[in-house]
Amino acid sequence: MKKLFTSESVTEGHPDKLCDFISDSILDAFLEQDPKSRVGCECVAGKNVVFVTGEITSNGVVNIEEVVRNAIKEIGYFGDVDIDYKTCEVIVNISKQSPDIALGTNDEVGGAGDQGMMFGFACDETEELMPMAITLAHKLARRLTEVRKNHVIDGIGADGKTQVTVEYDDDKVKRIDTVIVSVQHKDDKDIDVLRKEIEKEVIREIIPNNLIDEKTKILINPTGRFVIGGPLGDSGLTGRKIIVDTYGGYARHGGGAFSGKDATKVDRSASYMARCIAKNVVANKYAKKCEIQISYAIGVAEPVSVCIDTFGTNTIPEEEIVNKIMNTFDLTPQGIIKYLDLRKPIYKKTTNYGHFGKNDMSWEKIVQL
Repeated sequence: MKKLFTSESVTEGHPDKLCDFISDSILDAFLEQDPKSRVGCECVAGKNVVFVTGEITSNGVVNIEEVVRNAIKEIGYFGDVDIDYKTCEVIVNISKQSPDIALGTNDEVGGAGDQGMMFGFACDETEELMPMAITLAHKLARRLTEVRKNHVIDGIGADGKTQVTVEYDDDKVKRIDTVIVSVQHKDDKDIDVLRKEIEKEVIREIIPNNLIDEKTKILINPTGRFVIGGPLGDSGLTGRKIIVDTYGGYARHGGGAFSGKDATKVDRSASYMARCIAKNVVANKYAKKCEIQISYAIGVAEPVSVCIDTFGTNTIPEEEIVNKIMNTFDLTPQGIIKYLDLRKPIYKKTTNYGHFGKNDMSWEKIVQL
């Protein structure tokens, strides 16, 4: 049976991703000084203003305003029609972690920082064991940043979005139906030149030739103009790109965002662990596709439930797969933190182009189940 499935990604200059990057930059700055820092940091960005709020408990001393400005500069915003890292207003409103939450998450108790359910997913559609649509959308978004920063294409800005529609036939990838790329550009950039450059240097460099045919639709800046971007064009908010961060809608999502949260927050750490487990189920050939759900109660260490679904692709009984998982992995928050080594300042590397499918991250390692 034929079906179409679509996923999107965004560049690091997208206003929501700018906020994610600022939040993770602050998290890393505290973890560099105090690996046991408790950080729940969120950011809002608007017209030349960045507002940072949340709860931080740490022995580290961090100049948050300086971290914010450096993060904006690193992404590549320098003013003009965007936010200016030198002159933007930075408002910091940070408190400490609630002592009520700390009662259940301190090292003696080691409980989850909140209740909730987290999902992990893997499938054999790509080398990364990720769905095809989100994998290609991320690669296109990353390529947009590369051609901007390396001046392969001049006159484009930091903000941008990508979207890929994959055609399936009997659940197997058949072809790419549609590719959409929208990128911010200078006012004097010729749109026809831009479209030719993006197709040549971005789309044709990323989308495999065998997946494109004469019926594939390629849409580049379909409105014809994208000059005002970033927080000036649309306010940004930490955690608003949770589907971009995970599986592009191909698998379920528990609802919790990642960026700005230390590893005691199971929204982040348990989602990383769930991806690790799902990937290993597929990598070990126990299934071609696997989704796992893990749920927690606040202040309780052991998960409330663990559930997997292999969508009928399993090669051994699902009950046996669950037993292998429970015998291999410690799913308590402290067990996850130790296994994945999550107290290090690694989180800026996770912010953009998806938190999963990056082989240099600990939750992507393959082990024998």
